[in-house]
Amino acid sequence: MYPDLSYLLHDLIGTSPDNWLSIVKTFGFFLVLAFLASMYFFTKELKRKEEEGLIKSVKEKVKVGFPATPGEIGLNALIGFILGFKVIYLVSHYQEIGTDLFPFIGSLEGNWGAGFLGALLFGGLHWYGKHKERLPKPGIKEIEIHPYQRAGDITIRAAISGILGAKLFAIFESVENIQAFWEDPIGQFFSGSGLAIYGGLIVAFIYIYWYVHKKGIKPIHVMDAVAPALIMGYAVGRIGCQLSGDGDWGIVNNLAQPGWWFLPDWMWAYDYPHNVLEKGELIADCSWNYCRRLIDPVYPTPFYETVLGLIIFLILWFLRKKIRIPGVLFFIYLIFNGLERFWIEKIRVNDKIPFLGMEATQAEIISALLFFVGIAGCVILYLRHRNNKPKVA
Repeated sequence: MYPDLSYLLHDLIGTSPDNWLSIVKTFGFFLVLAFLASMYFFTKELKRKEEEGLIKSVKEKVKVGFPATPGEIGLNALIGFILGFKVIYLVSHYQEIGTDLFPFIGSLEGNWGAGFLGALLFGGLHWYGKHKERLPKPGIKEIEIHPYQRAGDITIRAAISGILGAKLFAIFESVENIQAFWEDPIGQFFSGSGLAIYGGLIVAFIYIYWYVHKKGIKPIHVMDAVAPALIMGYAVGRIGCQLSGDGDWGIVNNLAQPGWWFLPDWMWAYDYPHNVLEKGELIADCSWNYCRRLIDPVYPTPFYETVLGLIIFLILWFLRKKIRIPGVLFFIYLIFNGLERFWIEKIRVNDKIPFLGMEATQAEIISALLFFVGIAGCVILYLRHRNNKPKVA
């Protein structure tokens, strides 16, 4: 496993692990790649839908030719100071700081000289950029913005709201998590562990639906455009879970491999050596920071979810031009997503909670609801489309 990039490079080119690259965590790295992959396919779909006339560009008024205000310069200088103050110090003192970054982020430790240089650089660059664009007569200009030009903005907003939602849902995923949050709310909320994917999906959906509607874009077409992108991002993100060994693995699998199994052994059962959670028994002759492997091999469920996510993406990508009823593709995505997650929960480690007289995981409950919402959405949209069809005399 590769808890951070230093371990990955150790396997690829033989460099020693636990070096300065340890600050780049594998899960976080693939989380960024997941958002970039989602944005790429989301942008392609928005362009296609605009070409088909389903969504349109809008006029927006912006300020042009104005000099930088003291507030803008101050904000950029503050960002530059924080980056210089913390990041430069982190790179040069990564061994003393270790893997728990929250105490460091909240402390006054940092490189003051690099902070002031960062403030001057960011503040100065912002002033210079505005100065170059300054006009003799500044004013308000109306510009045309295409929907695909908002893809990056939408992705960033979805990322922030999604991570917030994922963190909130993770806190209420089990009694143990609630108790830990009650004892240390700030530390638990800002820790790097514990993200519930469905919490992120729900919160981001609500916020982005409101945002695109506010910007004059029909949300139902954006929902269809984002469906393949969402499952692609999910598949890429699960690669990070698998490679880092972040605990999203399955239950113990002591079953013998069937005779027809032709894939590598680790795809059947895996013990996640050097996992980022440092769970299990010590690995012999290991002197690194991450020296544990699971005692009993488990189902590598993140790998299974990556494969299933890619299959669902290919299905949605094929269907996107075939389905002509707006919104149906998104609800088909909900059906597939619900099915995939519901059944993977059967072999995945998760705490169960009481629900309608049954014991189920939070993900099982939400995935089942998404499945039925997906079916209901498809049926309602189909019936509405059929009833609105012009009748031939």
